[in-house]
Amino acid sequence: MLERKQLKDRTQVTFVLPADTPAGPVSVVGDFNNWEPGTHTLEAREDGTRAVTVALPGKSVHSFRYLAAGDYWFNEDHADGHDGPNSRLHT
Repeated sequence: MLERKQLKDRTQVTFVLPADTPAGPVSVVGDFNNWEPGTHTLEAREDGTRAVTVALPGKSVHSFRYLAAGDYWFNEDHADGHDGPNSRLHT
């Protein structure tokens, strides 16, 4: 799930997944972090989910995927679209 908060010139996007699906550490990897695993790792929240928030420029489009333990790549079901193997996000 994606949560968005509009700010003056950027958008805070929170990437949210269930606490245990998939098991193990998960990071969001995309063009906004040079596709570098581990840069934005999802952390546990009190509501039983895990999440990470990234500030992105407003009115932009980004490609991303999730990377879980065991080199398991997967997409966001609630993305704004898909571009080949990647999820797309519009801010």
